[in-house]
Amino acid sequence: MVIDLHGPQGNAYALMAVAKDIAKQLDMNYHVIHDEMRQGDYKHLLDTFLFHFGEYVELENYPE
Repeated sequence: MVIDLHGPQGNAYALMAVAKDIAKQLDMNYHVIHDEMRQGDYKHLLDTFLFHFGEYVELENYPE
């Protein structure tokens, strides 16, 4: 799966929804991941998303 961060799927709420779906499929505790994603700024949210789901999702236009 590829998500373009400049598109509508790149906003924080959409990314958290994707994280929820993937976490459910992988039987992961989404609530812990969700809380971690919300502990910082947008870059932190992206880093956390990639930490947990980078094996399954590629983020296009990821900020360097």
